[in-house]
Amino acid sequence: MKKKIAVLTGAGISAESGIRTFRDAGGLWEEHDIMEVASPSGWQNNPELVLEFYNRRRRQVLKATPNAGHKALVALEEVYDVTIITQNVDSLHEKAGSTKVLHLHGELLKVRSVANPELIYPWEKDLSMGDCAEDGAQLRPHIVWFGESVPMIDKAIPYFAEADIVLVIGTSMQVYPAAGLIRYTLPYAPIFYIDPHPNISHELALRPALRTIRSKASKGVPEVVKQLMKDGGDS
Repeated sequence: MKKKIAVLTGAGISAESGIRTFRDAGGLWEEHDIMEVASPSGWQNNPELVLEFYNRRRRQVLKATPNAGHKALVALEEVYDVTIITQNVDSLHEKAGSTKVLHLHGELLKVRSVANPELIYPWEKDLSMGDCAEDGAQLRPHIVWFGESVPMIDKAIPYFAEADIVLVIGTSMQVYPAAGLIRYTLPYAPIFYIDPHPNISHELALRPALRTIRSKASKGVPEVVKQLMKDGGDS
């Protein structure tokens, strides 16, 4: 039986593929205050602005290509049972070829009904006012905005609770509830934290099998994957 690996990825791995991040932009996304374009109140106040903001981001994602970090995680599937839980809303893990990806904060290449969040559709073109779901309601980006619940978090917890090995890549570990997933891992499960500026929280510092790799994802992930492949994935 293959050993299980849970991977938590954040903005750092996507930034290397040219996708601008909120933190790197000093709290602004394309010169917009974040609450204007990523909150229910922003949507209510100016839905046209919100749609255009995500249209630009969608176009950017469609042009972006996976980097060495994304590709290394695909190779890991050859010998391990790998599940990626990502805070990113792009499709770069899927583009690279990863087969089990759970998006905590939604997906740019999907939209949903404002009246029924279960009506979700793939979407790669611009989204406009007047584009409606089958229930007749306006479509909105399938993104978890500030102030909204994170429905996928409950699905993510078992992957960390059952993981033999955990990888944390390109995330500040400051965004909750995603950062809280680490508390569900087995006490002695090896944790590889790959980030140029890792935030070693008190909880992480107490982990006896924590290994910190102070590197960008494109360099650090292939190094860790090479070692894990050498170790073998059979339990």
